[in-house]
Amino acid sequence: MPLSHLLIRPTTTSGKIHDVTPASAGWTHVGFGLHRLAAGEAYGGATEEREVCLVLVSGKGRFAVDGEDFGELGERMSPFEGAPWALYVPAGRNWAVDATTDLELAVCSAPGGGDFHARVIPPGMHERITRGKDANVRHVYNIMPEDDGAANALLVVEVITPQGNTSSYPPHKHDQDNLPHESQLEESYYHRFNPPQGFGFQRVFTDDRSLDEAMAIEDGDVVLVPRGYHPVATTAGYDSYYLNVMAGPKRVWKFHNAPEHEWMLK
Repeated sequence: MPLSHLLIRPTTTSGKIHDVTPASAGWTHVGFGLHRLAAGEAYGGATEEREVCLVLVSGKGRFAVDGEDFGELGERMSPFEGAPWALYVPAGRNWAVDATTDLELAVCSAPGGGDFHARVIPPGMHERITRGKDANVRHVYNIMPEDDGAANALLVVEVITPQGNTSSYPPHKHDQDNLPHESQLEESYYHRFNPPQGFGFQRVFTDDRSLDEAMAIEDGDVVLVPRGYHPVATTAGYDSYYLNVMAGPKRVWKFHNAPEHEWMLK
């Protein structure tokens, strides 16, 4: 059976692991790249007309933007070891990193604009939030939330979901430009599991089921959410990590719950 067109599996274990662009995803705003560098390796890029959030999924590196040294960033050696370090780079800039340990670096991007400045986003800048109860618990690390106004379009967040719990649940969507009720945001999920041989499930579906894809997700997979509801379920024994990148016409996260499942919030 062929894979869902929304599920992207890694094809290598080093270098450029993922390279999702608006063109490859068939949408307008969100880009996601994932790079694994060995200690001593260097990488970099030009943001051009896009803004970028560099998230250190694991490892450490020394970063510079247009020659300005931002020093060594990073602390955790696994995405399951606490809050992330990140670096925001606005449009029209050049950035570079020298890996000082093995480094897994996510490059989250969206259309740029406005008068913004490169800045470090350290762990603890935004308080960890725990959402849900019973078997619907998850721990949220906001990296670039909407109330952090120093960006044009990017919204970036990490979520840890303990084994046997659901997440992004009850099912919600954000595919209508209908504020203040709902915002239109594309979204990507980068999935990891602990231990890494674990797996989980994600479903992406619309009310009319014109889109309805159920996927088994494994360590390192990316799932694209162009529209519709998109819940995640973990399995016993395996904690889940995912990194979300969202962007759309307005930098607002306003979601709509699936009405038939909203009862569980009461």
